[in-house]
Amino acid sequence: MLALAMRCPAAEEPVDPSLPRPPSTSDEVDSFKQLTLEQLMDIEVVTVTSVSRRPERIIVAASAVQVVTQDDIRRSGATNLPDALRLATNLAVAQIDPHSWAISARGFNNNLADKMLVMIDGRTVYTPLFAGVFWDMQDTLLEDVDRIEVISGPGGTLWGANAVNGVISITTRRAAQTHGLYVEAGGGSTLQAFEAVRYGAELAPDLHYRVYQKAFHRDDLVEPYDRTRNAQWDAGQGGFRIDYEGWGPDLLTVQGDVYKSVIEQVKAGAISAAGGNLLARFTHRFSEESDASLQAYWDRVHRAIPNSITDDLDTWDLDFQHRFPLAPRNDVVWGLGYRVYHDEIQNPATLAFVPADVTHQVFSAFAQDEITVVRDRVFLTIGSKVENNDFTGFEFQPSGRVAWRVDERNSLWGAVSRAVRTPSRIDRELYLPGTPPYTTLVGGNFTSEKLIAYELGYRVEPEKRLSCSLATFYNVYSDVRSVEQANPPAPFPLMFGNGLEGDSYGAEAVVDSRLIDRVRMRVGYTAMRVRLHPKPESTDTSNGRLESHDPKHMASLRTSVDLADDWELDANVRYVSGIDTDDVPAYGELDLRLGWSPMRDLELALVGQNLLHDHHAEYGAAATRQEISRSGYVKLVWRY
Repeated sequence: MLALAMRCPAAEEPVDPSLPRPPSTSDEVDSFKQLTLEQLMDIEVVTVTSVSRRPERIIVAASAVQVVTQDDIRRSGATNLPDALRLATNLAVAQIDPHSWAISARGFNNNLADKMLVMIDGRTVYTPLFAGVFWDMQDTLLEDVDRIEVISGPGGTLWGANAVNGVISITTRRAAQTHGLYVEAGGGSTLQAFEAVRYGAELAPDLHYRVYQKAFHRDDLVEPYDRTRNAQWDAGQGGFRIDYEGWGPDLLTVQGDVYKSVIEQVKAGAISAAGGNLLARFTHRFSEESDASLQAYWDRVHRAIPNSITDDLDTWDLDFQHRFPLAPRNDVVWGLGYRVYHDEIQNPATLAFVPADVTHQVFSAFAQDEITVVRDRVFLTIGSKVENNDFTGFEFQPSGRVAWRVDERNSLWGAVSRAVRTPSRIDRELYLPGTPPYTTLVGGNFTSEKLIAYELGYRVEPEKRLSCSLATFYNVYSDVRSVEQANPPAPFPLMFGNGLEGDSYGAEAVVDSRLIDRVRMRVGYTAMRVRLHPKPESTDTSNGRLESHDPKHMASLRTSVDLADDWELDANVRYVSGIDTDDVPAYGELDLRLGWSPMRDLELALVGQNLLHDHHAEYGAAATRQEISRSGYVKLVWRY
């Protein structure tokens, strides 16, 4: 792994001149490949930007954050973003069916997980329909992903509502780093066929671009008792990125994507999804300590589900950010945001969103000050974000964080934060059946879910090639979503309310070792408990079983070995304990990758996934769930 200075997801930060720059040409990449592991360790600087919206060394970041690099993704054999997110050991990733995943941190994972903020190059990708992510509509060429930063814990002070239990920030590489032709192709058992082509070059001095397209065909998974079901998935996507770097330290980026996919179903027609996005961002650097950025994007989504809804969503977003030193010991970052979305739903007979067509706006402002209490030792960060939405009005999300760098190899940090999850359309506007009278479910007066989080962490680097981190947390939740009787004691109709409360607690540990030449090992372990109960006045009888589908323990061991100059071997073993709410049994699995580069620009990889069992369950009730089958594929990559 080679982790270098990185960019801010919401606005690409200028590169700190004190940090080594990432390689931007194939020759520079080759020169880095020639370095020994010890030489790489001498220049490695791991930085993150999602914690404070500016580059900072991970050793002093006052948050539980993990970084997945491009090399981690390549060597894992991941074929999509959810696969890549499994590499972050502070995330729970459960595959539901061939095209759906439940992904969350620190609890509350389910098929409509709504407490993680997910961004791709600063573009928020959750849907206001349920405040979560349709993962089958979020894709990119994994070769172009520069890094994925995963924060477990609230990020609402900087990133706003829905960053309750964490933030996932996916950042792609600059166009200058992707010159030349890249071609990949392959196929296997479940992932039966895939291909991708990308080309990048310099259009003019300091003006770089790339274009890409990709497509795949994925077969169905396995039901219990090995009965196959028709759930095949075909998808294609293309896009571009243009960077202009001719204004000194300033950067102008324009990028966009279009995609389309078709997902077969067992008892209905195919689900179709299509969309596109266009983003522009300008970053201006005033000095080493001050910069500003302005970003705007448009995102269009169309999703049609037979015998269910057809949803057309347009989102427009504008974001401004400014960082400057207020005084010698104060580093301030502040910003403004405006988002508007228009959602148009065609209701079936079985359910209805009322009204069917809506336009909602969100206004936001944030400010954060990092105060140097003791130079190079103790830092205090305080701030808050204020948002105004059409459902609940003003929401405040303050936080305070302290980082103490004990010495060059040890650091402690702690934080207290408040975060909210604002209502989605499902919470307020869903009715059953599709026409009056609504005898089953009626829209209620659902308000925001609230969290007060307490965190404490420790990082240590006892040796140059060994690092360890431990993060602990205690979360207090109030006004959590419940299912209430609309007219008690009548059992129906029901409505969504805020009748649950509770807490969660746990710990996340990671050990990263390169003590042996040519071998890297990364061990991760997470322990967690979620406890929910109804308020005295609530009529909810679920006790939170619908909200939290979480294992109590997760562990993984990832090993990468450079067998020779042209051979690589990678193994990833993971264990996930059972999910009590769904009676999902515990499982352990193994992924293997063998890579061979017979020529400088040619790579051949053989990948096996879920090798320990014919199939295993990760999510869902036993009667209806699909199970994940053992699979494998071959991948050929050519770079020119």
